[in-house]
Amino acid sequence: MKITVVGTGYVGLVTGACLAEMGNHVVCLDHDADRIDMLHSGQLPIHEPGLLDIVLRNAHSGRLEFTSDVDHAVTHGRVQFIAVGTPAGEDGSADLQHVLAAAKAIAERMLDDRLIVNKSTVPVGTADQVHEAMAAVLRARGQSARVDVVSNPEFLKEGSAVQDFMRPDRIVVGADDAQAAQLMRQLYAPFMRNRDRFILMDIRSAEFTKYASNAMLATRISFMNELALLAEKLGADIEQVRTGMGTDPRIGTHFLYAGAGYGGSCFPKDVKALVHAAQEAGQGLRILQAVQAVNDRQKQVLVDKIVARFGPDLHGRRFAVWGLAFKPGTDDMREAPSLTIIEHLLARGAKIAAYDPVALAQARRVLGERPGLHLVGQATTALEGADALVIVTEWKEFRSPDFAHLAATLRQPVIFDGRNLFEPADMSALGLEYHAIGRGTP
Repeated sequence: MKITVVGTGYVGLVTGACLAEMGNHVVCLDHDADRIDMLHSGQLPIHEPGLLDIVLRNAHSGRLEFTSDVDHAVTHGRVQFIAVGTPAGEDGSADLQHVLAAAKAIAERMLDDRLIVNKSTVPVGTADQVHEAMAAVLRARGQSARVDVVSNPEFLKEGSAVQDFMRPDRIVVGADDAQAAQLMRQLYAPFMRNRDRFILMDIRSAEFTKYASNAMLATRISFMNELALLAEKLGADIEQVRTGMGTDPRIGTHFLYAGAGYGGSCFPKDVKALVHAAQEAGQGLRILQAVQAVNDRQKQVLVDKIVARFGPDLHGRRFAVWGLAFKPGTDDMREAPSLTIIEHLLARGAKIAAYDPVALAQARRVLGERPGLHLVGQATTALEGADALVIVTEWKEFRSPDFAHLAATLRQPVIFDGRNLFEPADMSALGLEYHAIGRGTP
């Protein structure tokens, strides 16, 4: 099948590459010429395990193309995926300008029927706006070609996006036209050989499903983070509580980990957008408002623990920070807890040596040159001369460090663990002062 994907960001690039892997001829369009040049040279603009091999293999075979030529892209695909950004506005609403611009660009050039697939995360009712915008352009052109719009939200996890696309747990499609739905089923059939994962619903419900899913996951995280703070005051261990809760099949084990707060491109933006949509509809979402407030507060918990241990004036103090990306497996630093922690520590006069296995280049772009901030290329280098270690992202390489070397290198054997990687009793036995989240640490 001939497919066009508009946008070569995280969602668009994974979508285009994985569809090409199944034998489709995919053209990926992006107005960013530098990004297209990077892809042509065999480099990726994002870090995603396993993606580069798929991109290179399918580009070499001719099944995957990258272009900034809108005419070529619109002419190519019977199916046109829109996978562009929908950044949050100041009021929390999703900004649809890129989605509507892409839709209009297609309508201005299409000469025969097109199926438009909204892959971007968009508010309920966006498909109607896309259809109306395209229909107006087609009428003005005197063009009688048919355009159908479906919703096909993505449920990709950064760090495992390729596996999520190739082996999906569900494929949600919102369509009001039977032929459009059948074409989508045909497109996704290669990804459902062992069982049917295709969930067909009306368009608005599909759009809502994406927001509802992310809002639920964010709620579970904030719920556990709030319980963790209470556990500290009551002398309970949130890790043991989590184990006890997770064995209940009605609750399950996923997204029950207390930590330093959630970040990334999805949860913060989508929760804000859903709260805004509810307000516009005259329906408050008090639980999600609390989820946001709890998460904002949680990003400062490690700073509070540091201040409680070293005092409010951190001039003359140096801290090693392990982990900058908002989660392991990605270089994405959007809304990352590390940003809040670094800002607050620097504001109090501290110096920071920070390390991340893959996000250092992104950190240099996001953080820039800051007095007192040093980005280093090795985890052990960050420890040198530091008063304490602050763990923010749970990369695998941080799970079993050389504790003897760690204790000998730090000025003081102190760890602030924002991801509860270690057992407090083990740390105490090693002579390490250990401050975790919700584990009754000092």
